[in-house]
Amino acid sequence: MAGEDASPVDTESVEDLLDRMTDAFMGLDDEWRFTYLNEQGRQIICEAMDEDLTVEELQGRTMWGAIPELEGTVFEEHYREAMVTQSAVSFEAEYEPLDAWFEVHAYPSESGLSVYFRDVTERRRQRKELEKRETVLREMYEVISDQDRSFEDRVEGLLAIGCRELGVEYGTLSRVRDDEYVFEVVLAPDDSLESGDVVDLEETHCERVVVSEERLVTGDVASDHPELTGSAGYREWGINCYLGTPVVVDGDVYGTFCFYDAETRRRSFSEWEVTLVDTMGRWIGSALERKLAAERLGRQNERLEQFATIVSHDLRNPLGVAQKRLDLVVRDCESDHLSEVERAHDRMETLIDDVLTMARAGETVEDISDVEMVAVAEDAWDNVRTGDASLEVDDELVVVCDRSRLQQLLENLFRNAVEHGTDEDGDDSVTVQIAGRPDGFVVADDGPGVPETERESVFEFGHSGSGGSGVGLSIVEQIATAHGWTVSLTDDWDGGARFEFQTTAER
Repeated sequence: MAGEDASPVDTESVEDLLDRMTDAFMGLDDEWRFTYLNEQGRQIICEAMDEDLTVEELQGRTMWGAIPELEGTVFEEHYREAMVTQSAVSFEAEYEPLDAWFEVHAYPSESGLSVYFRDVTERRRQRKELEKRETVLREMYEVISDQDRSFEDRVEGLLAIGCRELGVEYGTLSRVRDDEYVFEVVLAPDDSLESGDVVDLEETHCERVVVSEERLVTGDVASDHPELTGSAGYREWGINCYLGTPVVVDGDVYGTFCFYDAETRRRSFSEWEVTLVDTMGRWIGSALERKLAAERLGRQNERLEQFATIVSHDLRNPLGVAQKRLDLVVRDCESDHLSEVERAHDRMETLIDDVLTMARAGETVEDISDVEMVAVAEDAWDNVRTGDASLEVDDELVVVCDRSRLQQLLENLFRNAVEHGTDEDGDDSVTVQIAGRPDGFVVADDGPGVPETERESVFEFGHSGSGGSGVGLSIVEQIATAHGWTVSLTDDWDGGARFEFQTTAER
């Protein structure tokens, strides 16, 4: 028969289902007596009672009698609220006697209360730890991004954060110089260690970091690295715990960024603590690269300025003498060679001006204002030997710039237009036009223009199409770049050269 072939349906009791739950469960009647607890619930209730009882032994006992510490807590408040209002409640609260947090969901009925709860202490600890880490990272960012503080002040700020988070007293940024270990920035509880102190590298635990180019982490030097107990760092300074990372600058180990203490640690440095120090060390390496590069650039610029000034002074004096002597010679005699000498003098004067301009062209522009193009263009035109060339300028064109630097730019463009626009017969009647465009301005001429194959190289230092100095257009590009502009070369006006400046680029 069909009924005989059917398999009986397996059923589980409510108690079996509750015991399989990962949450703890307890059932209470309307007199607050335990009616049932699953295994997870039994364990937590017994821990709170500080007794190990079976479910049967717990049944019939009131919750307040079994755990009197619950009275007056948020647990009692929410349980009674649920019973009075006959509405489910959910909450999260700490039970201080167990030093634990619980997430609770309570469902009332006329006959009692069903309570599901789970220990969320670890989850809260992790959440609190994440919030703490976010706070530390935010604090680090505020320190390293504060441009009003010097590099050393920012490193001190990082050392203070590191010492606090690691629970140690000493933090240092040090530089390795040959076999010497130089303390550059120091945070210490007393004056036993100060910035500028120098010791032998081999006396420090940092020697291991420098040689291996890897971090060193130890909460107990004697236990973890007994080979280091022979160093002065351990014997004389008493360094028993240490966390240090190499500071790498331009691919080489500059020194170390480390934290240490005389006390051994009961627990090892955590992965987060190691990562924190590594992150600080990497920022310091990057900041040092920028700092040292800026210092090198400053020294180079200073030497370049000195060189340009010396060259200008030492060449202008004999050139001035030669020009005056030439004027005297012209009065006394006539010769075709004298005009060539005069042109050579003019050429030397141009080169001297270019050297001075080139030395200053790359400096960042700071003093900017609204400048009327027609006024600065006329001043630039007056400073260049333009012969029969002519200038046309948009009277309404205004440019936000450093006026002096814009004049230098225009002088070089005017000189370039006249030099390249003069034909073999000496006709220099080229026309130069300056006009506005939606995002900048244009300087164009009606000369022979620049071959398309050379347009990408005309701004390179030393490039000269017809015997020029080879630096004029390089100066033009550098001045434009210093303003945050871009410059390009086309031949869109009467076949001549057209320099387009886009002034809306971000500086």
